[in-house]
Amino acid sequence: MKRTATITALSLIALLSIGAQSVHAERVKDLASVAGVRENQLAGYGLVVGLSGTGDQTTQTPFTVQSIINMLTQFGITIPPGTSLQLKNVAAVTVQADLPAFAKPGQKLDVTVSSIGNAKSLRGGSLLMAPMRGVDGNVYAIAQGNLVVGGFGASGADGSRVTVNIPSTGRIPNGGTVERSVNSEFLTREAIVLNLHTPDFTTSTRLAAQINSTLGDGTAVAIDAVSVNVRPPALAAQRTAFVAALENLEVEPGEVQAKVIVNSRTGTVVIGSNVRVMPAAVSHGSLVVTISETPFVSQPVAPFSDAGETVALSDSGVTIEQDEASMFLFEPGTSLDEIVQAVNRVGAAPGDLVAILEALKQAGALRAELVII
Repeated sequence: MKRTATITALSLIALLSIGAQSVHAERVKDLASVAGVRENQLAGYGLVVGLSGTGDQTTQTPFTVQSIINMLTQFGITIPPGTSLQLKNVAAVTVQADLPAFAKPGQKLDVTVSSIGNAKSLRGGSLLMAPMRGVDGNVYAIAQGNLVVGGFGASGADGSRVTVNIPSTGRIPNGGTVERSVNSEFLTREAIVLNLHTPDFTTSTRLAAQINSTLGDGTAVAIDAVSVNVRPPALAAQRTAFVAALENLEVEPGEVQAKVIVNSRTGTVVIGSNVRVMPAAVSHGSLVVTISETPFVSQPVAPFSDAGETVALSDSGVTIEQDEASMFLFEPGTSLDEIVQAVNRVGAAPGDLVAILEALKQAGALRAELVII
């Protein structure tokens, strides 16, 4: 019984491998990532100085004043109690960056700076030294430098204002310096796990089969639709070259599930290549109802007499226009191209296409998952 199951499994893997060679293949590095090798988010708080009167209104953002007082205290400057600081060239900001995997102290990071007060613009400002912390509370990088702001705004004395893009957010290219590296278990784990970007049982099975055929039987095992467990070399020094070889293997991914994605807000419709329609007839037409009001004046029979009263009335008119309805027939196994051509022939707008697809799904003729976002 076990021998039969083993032969069946090997036959299945062989068939999948043959199919993978006949269709376009993709690199493993484009299909999957190594578990545990990821970026880490960093965040911090700082001050942007040197603004041209577009900073925080300190009366409404007391944390900006408190930050300035604390900073000046560290430099040995004492602010007399009760002093009201009215500063317009300083803004309190958050500092964000992504710490790449295996980043080492001294490497540079791109930093994003965003206002958290009521500053109008950060254009022309400079970020003072701001520590950036990880989720564990430790400082992993320090940020400082001049901001590059893509937006700007202008306002008038009457309160009118024009804003282009977002002037309250900027970036500092290479503005962060790594101070601490993140500990990684890459060299100490017993196994290397490859996680697919798109879960698929067929792809994970083909990936494991391709690794075994290249590096030897028993090297890889497909755990589920996402993960493939790979046995690494015994020597930790060989793992980098081993993963480099894995990333450049080519695997034919499984065909994606048939889906129709509909964005109800923008009217965008995306139809997958595997979508099929069973036999169905669709009639498309539009009905336009127009209601118009025409005012007119009603006067008495005898002008300037007391027999009646002059009043203003309106004449209502209702017209109904209906475009010629078009009907088209979907044959068995209709493809994506035929669906689009049929809908275009009747001049259906995106909103009409959504209604047609929903009706086909309700009728059981649409062989795909209809996703409305």
